[in-house]
Amino acid sequence: MIDPEVVSALLGRARDDPLDALTPRQREVLALMAEGRTNAGIAEELVITEKAVAKHVAGIFEALGLPPTAEGHRRVLAVIGYLDS
Repeated sequence: MIDPEVVSALLGRARDDPLDALTPRQREVLALMAEGRTNAGIAEELVITEKAVAKHVAGIFEALGLPPTAEGHRRVLAVIGYLDS
């Protein structure tokens, strides 16, 4: 038997994961980004076009709430978020 508060906390934490907003394909793209792959390398691995990869990457940035800014590199920030979860 597990304390209901512990279960609630665990489930609440899981729901707060920003990666839950990603599609399965976006998760694949993000995993390959975390391996250091370029858009061309991701496209080759997933057998899709570079344009499709760019659309997935843009969707990842949007889902993770990473707007373009002068002070941060969104690709790196997305990978850090992926590695933290």
